[in-house]
Amino acid sequence: MKLGDSIAVDGVCLTVVEFSSEQFTADVMPETMDKTTLRYLRAGQKVNLERALRLQDRLGGHLMLGHVDGVGQVVEQTRVDIAVVTRIKAPDEVMRYVLPKGSIAIDGISLTIVDVLSDGIIVSLIPHTAKLTTLGFKRPGDYVNLEADVIGKYVERLMKADNQTNDGQTLGWDFLREHGYVI
Repeated sequence: MKLGDSIAVDGVCLTVVEFSSEQFTADVMPETMDKTTLRYLRAGQKVNLERALRLQDRLGGHLMLGHVDGVGQVVEQTRVDIAVVTRIKAPDEVMRYVLPKGSIAIDGISLTIVDVLSDGIIVSLIPHTAKLTTLGFKRPGDYVNLEADVIGKYVERLMKADNQTNDGQTLGWDFLREHGYVI
């Protein structure tokens, strides 16, 4: 660890401003406290910690930035065979980007969405994930940080913008179909 490193705390990207061999300190803006679960943390509470990915490393999940899109709430956890199936209520600002078998970050954990409901999502945790992350210990009513897949956010932005290609064509559904990107 060094000064200026990014460390995700429950999926929230923070910058190291001080550190020792046993702890680190990060500045947290009011915006971050207002928009994430960090405001609920108490001394001694366990959190998920993850260092930033180096671009030469293997990606073992999906791209996550640590920029939380919304706070969700655990509604139910059920054991199904070896899995812990977790239902999470999610706000509209996250729901617009979710799809079955798509990716989502929950407290910084890259997960595949099992199903999409009208007000939330269902994910399934393998025993390893349930044991080694805080999500396996959450209970109904607990809050979680949600980060939608960044690719969906960029696609939405591009489709809404009045974008033009280098040759003056409008970048839209017709252009994407014509060039084989969508059917």
